[in-house]
Amino acid sequence: MAGHVGTPESQEAAQLPDLVRVQRRTVGVLIFGQITGGVAIGTIYSVGSVLATEVSGSEAWAGGAATMSTLGAAVAAVPLARIAHRRGRRAALSGGILVSAVGVILTVLSAALPSFPLLLVGFGLVGVGAAVNLQTRFAATDLAHPRHRGRDLSLVVWSTTLGAVAGPNLFGPGEVIAGALHMPELTGSFVIAVAAQVLAAAAFVFGLRPDPLLLSRRLPAAPSPVAGGGVAARSLVVLAIAAIAASHAVMMSVMSMSPVHLVHGGTSLTVIGVSISLHVAGMYALSPVFGWLSDRFGRIRTILVGQALLAAAVAVTATAGHSAPLVTVGLALLGLGWSATTVAGSALVADLTTGAARTRTQGRTDLVMNVSGAVGAAVAGPVLALIGYPGLSVASGVLVLVTAAALITVPRPRTAATYLLSRRGGT
Repeated sequence: MAGHVGTPESQEAAQLPDLVRVQRRTVGVLIFGQITGGVAIGTIYSVGSVLATEVSGSEAWAGGAATMSTLGAAVAAVPLARIAHRRGRRAALSGGILVSAVGVILTVLSAALPSFPLLLVGFGLVGVGAAVNLQTRFAATDLAHPRHRGRDLSLVVWSTTLGAVAGPNLFGPGEVIAGALHMPELTGSFVIAVAAQVLAAAAFVFGLRPDPLLLSRRLPAAPSPVAGGGVAARSLVVLAIAAIAASHAVMMSVMSMSPVHLVHGGTSLTVIGVSISLHVAGMYALSPVFGWLSDRFGRIRTILVGQALLAAAVAVTATAGHSAPLVTVGLALLGLGWSATTVAGSALVADLTTGAARTRTQGRTDLVMNVSGAVGAAVAGPVLALIGYPGLSVASGVLVLVTAAALITVPRPRTAATYLLSRRGGT
């Protein structure tokens, strides 16, 4: 024992900080960043389609907000992952959220001019903030124990609830700010969003010390489950990414067109704000439950729960007509299905990748996810015009069924099954 104390390995271990303490602080900082950064996302979700219609003068561009913000998140996903790989999470998260703040400012300016091209650019830069929010869930897994990976990831996802739910309900304070600053009526709440994003950036810069990703590289390397699982394990990675992407496309297409559909039915902006708030609450509020389910019963089973919730959601919206309460129920279920799939799917991606491949795969996951969401939102506008809101819901339901069928039939690798797919994930 005495001879072992002086080995390089033991000296390195002695220099490492208390990992449990660092992980707790890291999760706390990420939670704060998610709360403040989520305000802008909630604001764009609720008012974006209405603002795009107003500035462009055509409902055909109603999906422009969701499309460009999601496309911006897609474009930023891989560069942010590369920055994280080279310089750590602190640089990637703080830099990305400040770019998003610039996007919010451009959105306000475009509405004042008005300029629809500039509005689209602003929405695209705001999407970088969404990419940051997505990357924070992976940052929560850098130092997490494998048995609690789903839990820690889901806690960070859950924290977005507070900011994102507050965003759609800033119409009242936003109107006061807009009046005082002589801004366009729909953009006053964006001032609050900018301040919140600056706070998030400050939290990442000063709070993520030591940087969790850089610190994780000093830990003993674990063998890659992907390498051990062969083709079957790689197929799980691909399927996890595909399930996340398909669910995001379904969520973005139905959610982005819901405000336009409700406006046609005479629903007020205040009621629409409440509907979107409940949808966003569904996306984030129960994510710790889904994180626990994925740790306890397995990732694939939890993703299937998400697909069942998405199927129920589109069944409700397809038959809701212009009933705001029924559409709201459908949107809430839509958020829950997205949450279950995203939490469990992201945990599965983190489980199956290690080392340099981890940040690369995480970046690709967010890239594919956001491209799918952008396509879903872009197609949703023309589909809404052609076959209406019920037709859009039915088309989305077909994608859900295809995803569920693939999940049920995918082969399970033996090396990953013991932990990832067991009834006691982690034992």
